[in-house]
Amino acid sequence: MLKGVLIDWAGVLTTGMTEAVAEWIAADRIDAVHYRGVMRGLIEHAYEGGVDGENVIHALERGEISGLEFERHLAARLITADGVPPVAEGLLNRMFAGFRRAESMYGMLREARAAGLRTCLLSNSWANEYPREDWAEFFDAIVISGEVGMRKPESRIFEHALGRVGLAGAECVFVDDIEANVAAARALGIVGVHHRDPEETITELERLFGVPLR
Repeated sequence: MLKGVLIDWAGVLTTGMTEAVAEWIAADRIDAVHYRGVMRGLIEHAYEGGVDGENVIHALERGEISGLEFERHLAARLITADGVPPVAEGLLNRMFAGFRRAESMYGMLREARAAGLRTCLLSNSWANEYPREDWAEFFDAIVISGEVGMRKPESRIFEHALGRVGLAGAECVFVDDIEANVAAARALGIVGVHHRDPEETITELERLFGVPLR
């Protein structure tokens, strides 16, 4: 019997990453094609593995380097429409400024808790600020990668989150917009939902739990 939800933040409980990043690219006048090439290599290596070890995203998400260190590293690899790197300091805050709360997903969490389900935020952080003001209303537990020194898709962070809500993997559903993270959860016996659209995800969760969530 399913009893809990583990859920990602950026791109799941917020508007999509593509839209947020596009807003930042326009505001900072970043060369979008160059940016995508740089980030594609970093993200694919961080989430799909590589033969040459780890990169700065692994370190950032575990909290092993500061946000400013990452900002300097990334800014040095990017270029603006003026042909110079963007300002490094504050780059991550500017990048995350475009993420806006997905109210229907928060409504789903409220209904899930009302139905007796356990809920846990399970987020890979980029040294970003989270809007935590009313989180006690939505989450029984909060697991943020940079605060616990572990990151998705590492199995240990899923095991840590399960311990926080006191449930077994087979009793939980995990929702994330990154397929590699969903695959890692499924390998631990957790039911995985690859998030693409709030309505689709809520419908799938209603089917899995057998309760209305909107």
